[in-house]
Amino acid sequence: MSDVVEKTLTALPSLLSLDSQAGAGKLSSTSKLGQLIRNITELTSKHEEEKLIKKELSAIKDQVSSPHTTMKQMRELMVRAMYCEMLGYEANFAYIHAIKLAQQGTVLEKRAGYLAVSLFLNENHELLLLLVNTVLKDLQSTNLIEVCMALTVVSQIFPKDMIPAVLPLVEEKLSHPKEIIRRKAVLALYKFYLIAPNQVQHIHGKFRKALCDKDPGVMTSSLHIYLQMIQESPASYKDLAGSFVTILRQVVGGKLPLDFNYHSVPAPWLQMRLLRILSLLGREDQSTSEMMYDVLDESLRRAEMNHNITYAILYECVKAIYTIHPKAELLEKAAKCIGNFVLSPKINLKYLGLKALTYVVQHDASLALQHQMTILECLDHSDLLIKRETLELLFRITNAQNVTVIVEKILGFLRLCDDDYTIIDLVGKVAELAEKYAPDNQWFIQTMTVVFGLGGDLMPPDIPSNFLRLLAEGSQNEADDRQLKVYAVDSYLTLLNGDCSNLPQRFLQVISWVLGEYSCLSEGLDQEEVIGPLRKLLDQRGVSAETRSWVLSALTKLCRGPGQADVALALAESLSSSLDTVLRQQAHELRHLVQDRSLHARVLPQPAPSHSLEVDSSLSFLDGFVSDALAAGAAPYKPPHQRQEELLQQKALTSEPYALSLPVGLSPCSPADRQSPTLLSTSSGLSVGSTEPSHRAGTDTLVLDGVKRVWGKEGYLPQRDPSQTPATVEEPSNAVQSSHQQGANDASQPKPEPEPEPPQLNMEKQQLASSLFVGLGSQNSACLLGKTEAAAPRFRRKPRPNDASSSSSSSSSGASERSSNSSHSTADSFLYGGLLEEEPATPIQSSHHAPQPTTASASREAKQPYLTANGVARAEKRASQVLGGDMVKVRPSALAEGAMVPPQNCSKHLPPTSCASEVLQLPSELQDLPHSEIISLTSDPHLRVSCCRVFRDDALLLVLFLSNATETELRNVALELSCEELQTASLRGNVMECVAGRTSSVCRYTLLMESPHTHVPFSGTVSYQTQLGPTQTLPFSGKLSTADFIRPLVLNTEDYGKLWLSCSHDVKQNLRLVTDVGEPLTATLNVLKDRLQLHIVDIIGSEGIVACRLLHGAPCLMHCRVHGASLAVWLRSSLSSFPDCLLYHCQRALQEH
Repeated sequence: MSDVVEKTLTALPSLLSLDSQAGAGKLSSTSKLGQLIRNITELTSKHEEEKLIKKELSAIKDQVSSPHTTMKQMRELMVRAMYCEMLGYEANFAYIHAIKLAQQGTVLEKRAGYLAVSLFLNENHELLLLLVNTVLKDLQSTNLIEVCMALTVVSQIFPKDMIPAVLPLVEEKLSHPKEIIRRKAVLALYKFYLIAPNQVQHIHGKFRKALCDKDPGVMTSSLHIYLQMIQESPASYKDLAGSFVTILRQVVGGKLPLDFNYHSVPAPWLQMRLLRILSLLGREDQSTSEMMYDVLDESLRRAEMNHNITYAILYECVKAIYTIHPKAELLEKAAKCIGNFVLSPKINLKYLGLKALTYVVQHDASLALQHQMTILECLDHSDLLIKRETLELLFRITNAQNVTVIVEKILGFLRLCDDDYTIIDLVGKVAELAEKYAPDNQWFIQTMTVVFGLGGDLMPPDIPSNFLRLLAEGSQNEADDRQLKVYAVDSYLTLLNGDCSNLPQRFLQVISWVLGEYSCLSEGLDQEEVIGPLRKLLDQRGVSAETRSWVLSALTKLCRGPGQADVALALAESLSSSLDTVLRQQAHELRHLVQDRSLHARVLPQPAPSHSLEVDSSLSFLDGFVSDALAAGAAPYKPPHQRQEELLQQKALTSEPYALSLPVGLSPCSPADRQSPTLLSTSSGLSVGSTEPSHRAGTDTLVLDGVKRVWGKEGYLPQRDPSQTPATVEEPSNAVQSSHQQGANDASQPKPEPEPEPPQLNMEKQQLASSLFVGLGSQNSACLLGKTEAAAPRFRRKPRPNDASSSSSSSSSGASERSSNSSHSTADSFLYGGLLEEEPATPIQSSHHAPQPTTASASREAKQPYLTANGVARAEKRASQVLGGDMVKVRPSALAEGAMVPPQNCSKHLPPTSCASEVLQLPSELQDLPHSEIISLTSDPHLRVSCCRVFRDDALLLVLFLSNATETELRNVALELSCEELQTASLRGNVMECVAGRTSSVCRYTLLMESPHTHVPFSGTVSYQTQLGPTQTLPFSGKLSTADFIRPLVLNTEDYGKLWLSCSHDVKQNLRLVTDVGEPLTATLNVLKDRLQLHIVDIIGSEGIVACRLLHGAPCLMHCRVHGASLAVWLRSSLSSFPDCLLYHCQRALQEH
């Protein structure tokens, strides 16, 4: 590969040369591009460069507009325009000429035109539509160069809406006899998968063909797609683990051509990509990991050359070794490799070692103990990146014992830092550590004060928002809450009385809110002492209008006594003429509140109540106003993303030839003309638009345990108790060698002789090390972020009382529920109410098995056969009734006669030679409900874990069977289930004192899905103790899908039309028609109804409307129309991801039919 790069660099001058002589070795002296480059290099200032470029662009504009300009001259002009654009000067007049050049002329002109287009335009540019026909024509060309150029443009800037037009042609190129065409086709499909994954769902099988291609380049290109798909769903590609291992073994063994070598290293970038794929496939999967041990060992052994590229391979090897199922021998070698990096005098290697150590401490925090002194030296390193990565490492190993020292180090670095991105990142980390591990209230307030001061206005708004939520919601100890609030008031009042001109605006807003809410809690504090500094702050120059609004809100809360009425009226009078409309409105409200004391006390009670206010999330009090406005001709409400789409559509060019890629009837109308699909017809003159919404929900927010989110992007959020279950990762035993062995093994690495340190300095470092690395002993287990603390967080939220719906649901559970120490949230009533009409039968004290709903904070990738449709046959109607996929409602007479599994923690004897799937049966009260088959998840010599899904109208019930496969009893059996995307609650049976020999026990979990996901992995562990052995842990995992949580939505045509208008997220796609049975539309909809639990609202001619809902969630409506040999569907929902997920399962259902 290095030879190819050198040849390319050698040939570059001749490519840039526009002289007529072939093979010129340098830019021609007569070339205008060469003359332009020389003139620019001779300039001495930026002003002279701007003047020269403007003159050049003016000359280029005159020449491209001339009708006498030849194609050769146009090519030279485009190259000069590209150079000006690359320097940062806009040459938009040349865009249309670049497209024309790509559409006509010889191969050289087309190449220059395509190159200019790829540099000038982006994939959302409106002029790109003019290039689609040219790309289609070149893809069908017999000239290989033209096909290559078209595929290159498609993989770079092709618009998403036009993918259906070129997808068949690109798919056809996967079988082209030339390897370069196949390689570029694979890269084009990779681009399609990134921007529109639903468009390429049907050709996943051809990706496997590309992986097995005889050309190494095509195989390498396919790894891009597989890396992306495996990151999304590793369990779906476990069968390819052996193939990836074989490929990596061949690459490491030098089986590829020498052209792929880089500095005598065989295909290094290919090795790194394969290592990332293997680490994803082997995570928490012992059988798959065992296949990789040999090739990882060989990769570590061969990558020992002293070159930067081999260091990169070693880094990926270390990450893979610590990600897959651990093996002691490999862990020792990886630890030695990290030690070599960290102890290296080279800055690049030291940084790489710190980065690897930061990743490794997530799995084995004790490894940081071996390099304590080196980490301390890196804290004082002259290189800022070394310091920054060292602080990241310390953040990963923080616990309640070393939090004060580590936070002090981070704040010390922040005081000297001037990089905005580093400040934003580190203040968020300090705020997170302060909330989790604050030793006392005083330290917490002081630390957050420093964070607000250093973060300034660069600080993300989540940090002050979460801080105020913590103060407002409090913890389970009211005395501590009051002490925290009083200390915050005293601290902030002291700041205001001093010089506050340099305080950031967001910090001033926090101070104003705290003083307005909690200054009344401070005994002996006169309200005048608070009102005075706030009024001074209101009149201070440099205070923003938003901060003034916060200050005025605080003054409104404080001006409630008879002595403050005059002050409040004076404030209202002075601000009633403000230019800021918000301040004027607040001044008007302040005047009314002062004049009505009872209204003031009712609206702004003091102190503020800790319970949540009841919020009408649907704004039903505005229904009458909205109905009258719509009747009077007002336009329906347009969400922000639809308004943005409308603006883009107004600016976009209309192109008729591309209408063949989508059914005419499926074209979306403008938001102002939206109507129910029941009123659409094939004669409607709708324009072609996007096939998918341009905005998708996916914001990253700061996750804080127990923080109550009231409002979100979709409106008022349902209230629920946050999970308190910490995520833990098992610490591999015997993972690394001792520090003595480490030093012996690193003796071969050349290191400079260290100078002896003074005894006093050495003692200070030892004391600092003992403070930083306290709590990292082998007895502590590390969680995902290296948090080894077993104690509860400093600020634990207190449970909030039920709202109206929750209390009404929980009242039916009996007096025992009302007397429970923990109250349930709204989600709690969904999970418990109506399922088994009872609370968990077993009282559980451990936080890992808490019987309230939890949202798991640790996600394990599935490693065993997962829960999907597994070929359940359609039974006869007299024995069973198929309800969808693998959901089957089995009558008791159709079940095998055998001993039943009792509903409680009782046990039932299993035949010694029978398989668990043949004898396990659901409890009697669940047998008549729709359910899947009982399948095995995992097993070991002592225990088998099986599961069954029971589909209720109000939740999905996951029934887990724990079967003792031995003759002796198992003691202290405990089951833990976790799923990051779902709400889970244990109903009964997750803790058992014993399971007798050859018996089984049942555990039940209710699951709810808040946000749709195509596939949802779940995982868990079963811990048990044999009579003569220690406690053992058996992990298991599986997979659920959105189809498990979909239920029919029964409504009539009129309600369907009204509901259609209220949904804002839509997706359009063509599906395959079922033509083998009866009328195609009816047969297709019946297949979808049976497989996915959809409700067919109505079928009129060639159109049909279907409705479904997510459990306790949003509806999804589907409008179908027969279009030729396909079914054009239009899905719409209030959740952005629901239509995509439902469309995926519709495609799967029709493919499996």
